[in-house]
Amino acid sequence: MRTKHITQFGLFLAVALVLSYLETLLPVVVAVPGVKIGLANIVTMLFLYEYGTGRAFVFMTARVVLTGFLFSGVSGIIYSFAGGLACILVMSIVRRIPACSILGVSMAGAVAHNFGQIIVAWFMMDNAHILYYFPVLCVTSLVTGIFIGFLSNILVERLHSFL
Repeated sequence: MRTKHITQFGLFLAVALVLSYLETLLPVVVAVPGVKIGLANIVTMLFLYEYGTGRAFVFMTARVVLTGFLFSGVSGIIYSFAGGLACILVMSIVRRIPACSILGVSMAGAVAHNFGQIIVAWFMMDNAHILYYFPVLCVTSLVTGIFIGFLSNILVERLHSFL
């Protein structure tokens, strides 16, 4: 990896960590437990579009581990990594569909993220009833996916010339 790429990786990671911290300060305005906007996912989307799937996976892993140690602990890392893995895989596949915009990629990634987390919750709690919560998470993830996709689209267009 060249010095330029390492520096960009570090800057992206720092921005993602700051966004994660800012998100912990936001009051929860939705009556649905566990719902987050996912501001740091804007940076992951930028990384996916600028550097591809492999580097986006490495970035997501570093972000999840650091965010987990700073804000949520080991269980948070497990849930976030499962969600992040599902998210990166689905976004990488959906991104290859010509008719799908960055908004669609973001929405698919948000739903996949919640799916990965709900599967981990199912195994950790050993209770299949948790799966009934997934449709509620799908609705909220579509809304947040639109928001994150909209912001990501603006930033990808503007940052492409700098990177």
